[in-house]
Amino acid sequence: MQIKSEILDFSSVLMATKTAIVGGGAAGFFLAVNLKEMVPDMKVTIFERSPRVLTKVEVSGGGRCNCTNSFARVSDLSQVYPRGHRLMKRLFNVFDYEDAYRWFEQHGVALVTQDDECVFPQAQDAHAIIDCFLTLARRYGIEIRKGVKVQSMDALRDFDFVAVTTGGSPKGEGLRWLADMGHETETPVPSLFTFSIDDARLHALMGLVVNDSVVHIPGTKLRAEGALLITHWGLSGPAILRLSSYAARHLAEAGYRSPLSINWLQQNEAEALAMLQEMAVRQPQKQIPTCNPFNLQQRLWGYLVEKALAARATIRWSELNKKDMNRLVNVLVNDTMQIVGRAPFKDEFVTCGGIALKAVNPATLESRHVPHLYFAGEVLDIDGVTGGFNFQAAWTTAYTVARSISEKLGNNNLLTNNINFITQ
Repeated sequence: MQIKSEILDFSSVLMATKTAIVGGGAAGFFLAVNLKEMVPDMKVTIFERSPRVLTKVEVSGGGRCNCTNSFARVSDLSQVYPRGHRLMKRLFNVFDYEDAYRWFEQHGVALVTQDDECVFPQAQDAHAIIDCFLTLARRYGIEIRKGVKVQSMDALRDFDFVAVTTGGSPKGEGLRWLADMGHETETPVPSLFTFSIDDARLHALMGLVVNDSVVHIPGTKLRAEGALLITHWGLSGPAILRLSSYAARHLAEAGYRSPLSINWLQQNEAEALAMLQEMAVRQPQKQIPTCNPFNLQQRLWGYLVEKALAARATIRWSELNKKDMNRLVNVLVNDTMQIVGRAPFKDEFVTCGGIALKAVNPATLESRHVPHLYFAGEVLDIDGVTGGFNFQAAWTTAYTVARSISEKLGNNNLLTNNINFITQ
């Protein structure tokens, strides 16, 4: 079955007036509101398959909604967008993080930038964003139809433009109707997830945070740094979430079983060795587990000493021989663990994959296969690391689509009254 679009002769049509947005999440609402501000006479309808809208916004950032980032620590977009960074760089010329910050403040949502450059509503409540969208939707007369599952263009044949903003599709089922129209897709796999580690001694340290760590997948260039959180199932925190994003496809192909290397110090071997040698000189009669030369929590230091020295873990610094020293250095800067799966709580909120970027016009995000059909948000093969970057991708792509539709109306003046999607 092949679906195509039939466009009528421009000389016999009226100006387009109706846009359908499939997906009532962050990108869908941002697109709808901006489109109404650009084209006030446009009739905009949001279709959401679930009984509630903006559910991901509500739970993001621990309920506070990390809505963007200052990008002050980003020198290259590939650092924060493992997939789609080239397109994001182009689209930032249309609408970037500074535009997003201004947009929310101008629409009544005061924002604050944290020390880690993450941007949150000043109210520290995701409902500040949600209430903003719902208030504007009511003000602009945007129709919201909940509990409506769109799986083909047949139900949308009365609309002049269609924008798909359905978010990630972990099982790929939500992409099938779009693939049937000829759109190339990238297989969706989870991103931004925590690691299960089968180590009871590590689990006993649950709640400990290491602020400066480096994690990487041995044998690859996949690495991340930052804070690391030890949990009762394994490892979490910004460093792990970043690595899971960079390594999303690699880990999926490996069945989420892979070695993991951790540098607990963000130091090299020579630096760690020098500090150990200095401690051995200064505190020769102290037992190693009780005397920590690094800025590590004592319980973690004891765990690492025991892992490195085993039965000799309680010796004094004066008894530390060269082999012991090398083992301790190796555990501190190149500790190896085994990832045995993703976290057991299905806590990932992002998927990589979706509509392949080659399937859309990079300037407008219009489908290359079906005229007047657009894509925005996570349904595209764009995803970012934790820190507000995924919401920024939603704002940027949604604004781009709204502007593209607005400009198409202005540039062509007269367009088709509707898109006649026909099956043959």
